[in-house]
Amino acid sequence: MKVLRNNKNSWYLVLILVVFSALPNIAEADGASLYLSPGSGTFFVGSTFDVSVFVNTGGEYINAIEVNIKFDPKRLQVASPTGGKSFIEVWVAQPTYSNTQGTMRFIGGIPTPGIKTSAGLVSTVTFRAVSPGETSVYFLESSKVLRNDPEGTNILTSMGRGSYNLVIPPPEGPKVFSPTHPDQNKWYKNNNPTFSWETEERVTDFSYSLDQDAFGVPDNLSEGNYNSISFSEIEDEIWYFHVKAKKGGVWGGTSHYVVRIDTSPPAIFTLEVDPSERTVERQPLISFITTDALSGMDHYRLKYIDITPEKKEEEVGFFTEVVSPHKLPHLEVGRYLVVVRAYDDSGNWREQTVKIEIFPDGIYFSKRGIHYRWYSFPWWLLILILLIILLLVLYLKWRREKNLFKEEKKRLTKTEERLDKTLKPTNYENTKDNEQ
Repeated sequence: MKVLRNNKNSWYLVLILVVFSALPNIAEADGASLYLSPGSGTFFVGSTFDVSVFVNTGGEYINAIEVNIKFDPKRLQVASPTGGKSFIEVWVAQPTYSNTQGTMRFIGGIPTPGIKTSAGLVSTVTFRAVSPGETSVYFLESSKVLRNDPEGTNILTSMGRGSYNLVIPPPEGPKVFSPTHPDQNKWYKNNNPTFSWETEERVTDFSYSLDQDAFGVPDNLSEGNYNSISFSEIEDEIWYFHVKAKKGGVWGGTSHYVVRIDTSPPAIFTLEVDPSERTVERQPLISFITTDALSGMDHYRLKYIDITPEKKEEEVGFFTEVVSPHKLPHLEVGRYLVVVRAYDDSGNWREQTVKIEIFPDGIYFSKRGIHYRWYSFPWWLLILILLIILLLVLYLKWRREKNLFKEEKKRLTKTEERLDKTLKPTNYENTKDNEQ
């Protein structure tokens, strides 16, 4: 019995080993993935850096791939779409890109039996950093990795993302700062920037300029030896302040400082109420969305005001930060004004309103009349309808009696005529007898 028990345990051990040995194969069959390398990094504005696109086939053979990439064209520009190295053997179309829309596309294939890899290089893209800030490069949902089978099954299940920090190069000239716009990565609605910079001994002159060229260089004409300047009514956009110093009769390197100005509110938007603006639903749903051309959207705030006419004072709520769609709290029967403010990253905001009326679910009476949901029948209208009905009944009754009278009269007339016809022969005979 002891030997049999040991044999049974041995079979369990073998079964467990078989299961665990199969786990790597199971893991490899989870599907293909796309990823970027490096996945993160910090780069100077004006410099270029390479980002490689890799595919992990998940332990399966693939024979075709379509890669669609999205990037922010305000932060990055494609300097070269491909580095020349790739496992792709047949390009269905040449790699294409758009520095206006911020898109890139690769479509290629590998002859049968295809390729199985955990780090297959699709291509290497060279980006140029054009403006400071954090930015992302990611794959669009239209990307595909096709298995080497008759159906060309798409086995892509996961896609990575690259996050990069683009910064202004260290100053080659005087160190610059701004008391009005202290953070170069932040948007401000103040369009009157002030710039200051440090000075050194034996510096006699400064030259500066403000433009939209990240690599701008001031001319060699002196603006004086003071170390501060203010500008007013600057247009909305990303601006670059450049300054250099003249020391010992020689102009030095240029320092750059970024200011981001956005004084315009977000785009006009509308508020949508579900199920409707006149409803019996006590917690209607408010939906809203808008965009901002420069700084981008930051958050939304909402409040509602009870404007029911029967109430002596309007009940005004407080603004609270919300996301769309937002379900209002349980409201009593009445009228409400819903106010939504959309804020961009600069603090500018745009306000939209919508009126909502909550009705009881059923028939109810008030001093104004009878109501059913959002249909109202005032008392004067009901009285008028009753009077019309009463007059109509009286009229119909009168017409009926009149018709009955006419019919009775007609019947009597016919009866008289019949009597006349019946009596005439008798009268004639009597007259004849009398004459004789």
